[in-house]
Amino acid sequence: MEKMMIRSTLFPVLGAAALLGLVSACSGDKTEDKQVAAATPRQCPAIADTPVKLAGGTFAMGEDDVYAEEGPVRETTVAGFWIDPHEVTNRQFAAFVKATGYVTIAEKPVDPKQFQVPADQIPPDMLKAGSAVFTPPDFPSNNYADWWKYLPGANWKKPYGPTGPDQVQNEPVVHLAWDDMVAYAKWAGGRIPTEAEWEYAASAGERSKNVQPAEANSWQGAFPNYNAESDGFKGIAPVGCYKPNANGLYDMVGNVWEVTSDFFRPGHDPDDRDNPKGPSENNAYDPFNPGMPSRTVKGGSYLCAPNYCQRYRPASRQGRDPGLGTSNVGFRLVYDKAPAG
Repeated sequence: MEKMMIRSTLFPVLGAAALLGLVSACSGDKTEDKQVAAATPRQCPAIADTPVKLAGGTFAMGEDDVYAEEGPVRETTVAGFWIDPHEVTNRQFAAFVKATGYVTIAEKPVDPKQFQVPADQIPPDMLKAGSAVFTPPDFPSNNYADWWKYLPGANWKKPYGPTGPDQVQNEPVVHLAWDDMVAYAKWAGGRIPTEAEWEYAASAGERSKNVQPAEANSWQGAFPNYNAESDGFKGIAPVGCYKPNANGLYDMVGNVWEVTSDFFRPGHDPDDRDNPKGPSENNAYDPFNPGMPSRTVKGGSYLCAPNYCQRYRPASRQGRDPGLGTSNVGFRLVYDKAPAG
């Protein structure tokens, strides 16, 4: 499973020794040099930002034969809505920041109270503004601490850290926390989709099935240390690089995970079928982050590989702490009426 590394739970999950090692590994690390442009990038056409209108309907939500938390399959009905054709890009988020002066959570120092341990036990770098960055190791490993690093200075503007390249305008914006996404949604006149809305849009009339898609930015090779880049990208791809689904939507699987508004709990409630909105906050539970309610993320990312993370499917779902972004999580918006303009 491709776990989400998060600032608010790094300390209790990894423990002091592991966390110290994770932080010290970032000192002088050339994280940025390991994951920039692919050797043979494909051509990516410019695509429109205009939201796509989807009529409501009933579909088979979930999948029973891959990960237990994705079932049971249930017939689910959603009302009509509009949805962004692609993930929110750095270009779009920059327009929001320019208009409002908004500062993201990853750009602010960390409150030591988040760790719930004495302040002198917290490595100083963990209190600096920053975010979690994927850094491929030079060796095979099943330990996610070997490929995730908390990197001070990493944020949406500098996704690979302060000495790495700047964000690319038409790549999905990453390193955002839940509150950052909600602020953008409010400014843009939309909202974060429910899990059911998102999966309905991603499924596009087809049942979810466990096949690594050719038209998606996922990992080819042996994760986490060997990436064959046969799809043309080593890391995140600009939006529009792969064919859209039958609904005209790009990157609904692969590229970056996408956040939904539902709180996470393993499995679906088979009786909650009509415009479901997931469990309540009090009933949410994420076994990988038991200390606080997680939000549900969908669709997998460029890190999903058959040997480790088979999440490149509409039905894929996972919990994600809302307190911090990572370098492989983004979002798109939905709208309850035709967006202005």
